Amino acid sequence: MIKPCITFQDSAEEAVKFYVSLFPNSKIVNIQKVEKDGGPIPKGKVLGADFILDGREYLAFDGGPSFNFTEGVSLMVMCKTQEEVDRYWSKLTQNGGEEGPCGWLKDRYGLSWQIVPEQLTQMLSDKKSGNSQAALAAMLNVKKLDISELEKAYRGARV
Repeated sequence: MIKPCITFQDSAEEAVKFYVSLFPNSKIVNIQKVEKDGGPIPKGKVLGADFILDGREYLAFDGGPSFNFTEGVSLMVMCKTQEEVDRYWSKLTQNGGEEGPCGWLKDRYGLSWQIVPEQLTQMLSDKKSGNSQAALAAMLNVKKLDISELEKAYRGARV
């Protein structure tokens, strides 16, 4: 098994509680905090938080100021409907999150996410049923992805 580990500067517990509140089939399994000062992680901070997001296991901890997130790693949320896209986009960008291009965003903790409609994979890979290049261009020109706009581009005239 491969278990992703997310290292926050100092907000692991808050972030984990937020994430499990957003996604179905999610829960906190265990949170262990540092009990004594003197180590690399201050007393009271998260030494390990085992949690499950939509059935997948993760570990998180507070690593201190030397840890920063990068867009080189993101969590991808595959959405069945526009309502899901809208809900996750809204919740993850609220309270200081940042919208990014092409369905990418950073939440208020700085972690990168991709909020992607499941239909996009088919549109980008099936050139026989529609215009994949037009769907790609439509994706590249927006922040939050809109399924109906992507489908219009895909079903439009072939290049």
